[in-house]
Amino acid sequence: MAITSILKNIVICLRAWIKLIIMLLIGLTIIGFIVFVVYKPMYSVSLNGEFIGYTEDKGRLQKKLNDYIKSGDNNTVAFVEIDNLPEYNLCLLQKGLNANDDEIFSNVISTGVPYYKYYAITDNNEEKYYVQSYEEADAIINELKSKNSKNQETVTYTLKYGTELKQFTDQATAVSGLYQEMPVVKKRSKVVTSKNVDYSNTALGIALIRPVGGTITSRFGRRSSGIHTGLDIATSSGTPIKAASSGRVIYSGYKGSYGYLVIIEHTDSVQTYYAHCSRLYVNVGQTVNQGDTIAAVGSTGNSTGPHLHLEIRVNGVAKNPQNYVY
Repeated sequence: MAITSILKNIVICLRAWIKLIIMLLIGLTIIGFIVFVVYKPMYSVSLNGEFIGYTEDKGRLQKKLNDYIKSGDNNTVAFVEIDNLPEYNLCLLQKGLNANDDEIFSNVISTGVPYYKYYAITDNNEEKYYVQSYEEADAIINELKSKNSKNQETVTYTLKYGTELKQFTDQATAVSGLYQEMPVVKKRSKVVTSKNVDYSNTALGIALIRPVGGTITSRFGRRSSGIHTGLDIATSSGTPIKAASSGRVIYSGYKGSYGYLVIIEHTDSVQTYYAHCSRLYVNVGQTVNQGDTIAAVGSTGNSTGPHLHLEIRVNGVAKNPQNYVY
């Protein structure tokens, strides 16, 4: 009897426990259904301990942040330094509350330091202009080369990163600012002392004045002693000799039978010679104006007395000075 009573009590207890478990399961199911209908799982996001929003997919949001930190915006921002990343906590929220991933993303990246990527166009290692891509930088360099810019070998570009966003320049402005015209290499003028003469009155394209006043003692052309390529004007020693026209001094020194000689180049083809000087007042390469004192009358070289031997040469051929002065 005792065993039967014990078994009976056990069965009663089991039935009670089963009923209780069933009721709990039903209750949990109901609660779960209510939670499913009314709530949804989300992640609460905080940054530096401050709540900044909710996200449904923390993995996707964190990947977006990681990509931006590593690679920037694939435009001007190269990468970002961020000291603190957000923290995520799972929670249940009523349906109807939406995630704000974009706002969270903006808040997080705003705490970082962006590094901008750009290309610096330099000339002799000095930064001149900035462009956004290497294609633009290449185009600037190539255009300078096509224009044969004087500085084409010193202009280059360098990829740079910095926290300051540079002001970008368009290609036309950069090329215009960098371009340097190649200097015109002027051929070296020759000192011609040939006996080639021409008696015709050729237009020189310039006006001449008398270098000195005095008496003509020997004229241009053939004479018993040979061909005279200039005009001799006798005057006292030391008399100032004036430049017959403006030009550049291409010779100033001693020249054989000419003695002390000054040659002025007035155009690419016209030169004037001033010979037998006692003193020279100008140097090679110097620019003189018409009427400037360039030397003093003397009797150096093949000379029998103080006078100025004046020559006018066109393309190296001597012309008669009396067709233009005196």
